[in-house]
Amino acid sequence: MIFIYHDFAGTHSTSLAAAHHLKLLTPAKGKLTKEEILAVPYFNKLTKKDVGKLIFHGKDEEGNEVYTLARRRFKEAAPLLLDFYLLLENKYEFKDKLILSNTSPTVPLAMTFGGLFSRGLKIDWIGVPLLIKGAQQSSELVSKLVDHTKQAAREATEKNVITLDNKSFKI
Repeated sequence: MIFIYHDFAGTHSTSLAAAHHLKLLTPAKGKLTKEEILAVPYFNKLTKKDVGKLIFHGKDEEGNEVYTLARRRFKEAAPLLLDFYLLLENKYEFKDKLILSNTSPTVPLAMTFGGLFSRGLKIDWIGVPLLIKGAQQSSELVSKLVDHTKQAAREATEKNVITLDNKSFKI
């Protein structure tokens, strides 16, 4: 299986989701520390030039690949990936299951403004503390979204492509 977590900037909630998926973060132990958050691969590291690129984070315990994607305002990213998958499936007999999971609903206001200040305006002294606060606020919800994504992938037997909008995970 191939898991792709996507949102607007692809560097905050998606990186947290990938880290939860790969068990780099453990939500059961309580509130994430600043150090844990800043150590998450790609967290607050990507820029506008990374939009549209699939970022590989690793393989999970079952050998499934985990990626993230910054899609900006391009809401058609998921349908485009679906069409590309179908092309691979039809032309090359590609059979891996593709799971597209939108992490946008888990983004709290603090993370939105933190990303704007840090990535958009390059004012880290304001943005990074807001990002940390937002990551701490949303960590449990992101973890639940990842669990939901993995469960949906396991349960889907008929479909090779699963698109999750995750609107029920609204913060």
